[in-house]
Amino acid sequence: MNQEQVLSYIKENNIQKVKFAFADIDGVLRGKVISRKKLIDGMDAGYGFCDVVFGWDSNDVTYDNVELTGWHSGYPDKLCYIDLATFRTIPWQDDIPFFLADFTGPNGATVAADPRSLLKTIIAQCKDMGFHAEFAQEFEWFNFKETPQSLQQKGFANLEPLSPGMFGYSILRTSQHSDFYYNLFNLLTKFNIPVEGIHTETGPGVYEAAIMHDETLAAADKAVLFKTAVKEIAAKHGITATFMAKWNQELPGCSGHVHQSLWTKDLSKNLFYDAADVNKMSELHKQYLAGQLYCLPHLLPMYAPTINSYKRLVEGAWAPTTITWGVENRTTALRVINTNEGYTRLETRIPGSDTNPYLAIAAALASGLYGIKNKLTLDIEPTKGNGYANKANGVLHKNLFDAATAMQNSAIAKELFGEGFVKHFTQTRLWEHRQYAKSVSDWELKRYFEII
Repeated sequence: MNQEQVLSYIKENNIQKVKFAFADIDGVLRGKVISRKKLIDGMDAGYGFCDVVFGWDSNDVTYDNVELTGWHSGYPDKLCYIDLATFRTIPWQDDIPFFLADFTGPNGATVAADPRSLLKTIIAQCKDMGFHAEFAQEFEWFNFKETPQSLQQKGFANLEPLSPGMFGYSILRTSQHSDFYYNLFNLLTKFNIPVEGIHTETGPGVYEAAIMHDETLAAADKAVLFKTAVKEIAAKHGITATFMAKWNQELPGCSGHVHQSLWTKDLSKNLFYDAADVNKMSELHKQYLAGQLYCLPHLLPMYAPTINSYKRLVEGAWAPTTITWGVENRTTALRVINTNEGYTRLETRIPGSDTNPYLAIAAALASGLYGIKNKLTLDIEPTKGNGYANKANGVLHKNLFDAATAMQNSAIAKELFGEGFVKHFTQTRLWEHRQYAKSVSDWELKRYFEII
């Protein structure tokens, strides 16, 4: 909707309140409900929002190592702006109107820490190069018969999954919880997040859903909204959904794979497809893929942003550990899918379900465009067979500290995303590492408490 259409809708439907939100550096939606008058007054002028949202972590603990904001600045307001094109209503909340926002002002000024604004910058570069990019993210997540209160009371231990056992692609399990299952599909579609498919994955109570592809920003918006929407719909059924990358060491992790392709601006041709090539890959596709391989060690925290992310990136856990690519190979970091021209695409398999979609998609697109701009040669052979065993081109960083330090010192990362973003983002990741380093885990208690 444009401004005139939104104002008409508000008036004709006697809307008195709306909800809006934006994603912070962790991809967590922060927002509020505002009055009709507040909405109208701020459409052009923006809405003041305390910039502590860029100065604290996912648990609302203020960083002590970032410069963008803090006690030293007094945590002032910064202006965010609703994107009217993101209008939708929330069907499980009495159809209250909802908008996404970001911190890009009318004059193009923005905040270095704003993920959505960062992605918009990369999209503009893509368009300037003459391409239309299509993206989609898919998610796996675990569902539990728990509430926020029961999680706290149980200390996040001995949790009851929605269903027992390992039963991937089960028709039985989804039928046993059909109210929740079909509610997800139907309500997400009504919320303008059309789901291509949804099914159980292997693991107790785990689901997987693929979102229909769209132009880049819309795809990222849908991915961000998907996670919160699933949690809210689940809560209506007395269920808690978790998008942790790896909640249990004995079970598979949860992926957040990113699918992408480049098209002509009129969407008449998939620029990744070449019927004459042995792998049906155009030269542009190869350059794009080469760019991702080359940039991967410099950008890993944008794909794997938490301490927990790296518990998923281990051998034999359906997640990559090496800098590899292959055709229809699910053991490599990058998977080429080439069934036909319409569906030819690249799947970036590093991201887990804990990613901030704006940052994961920005990393994928920017690094792919880097390969095209620099005409990189795809001189790494496709991996056939076990990608875990192919370490010829290197391996992924094994923890957040190493990955964040590499990105912090990377000239490539700063070239792609600007020094301001790289500095702030890596400072927040190193903060995350420090919080983990000083914690005492259950593993340590069980191993040392009595015996040592």
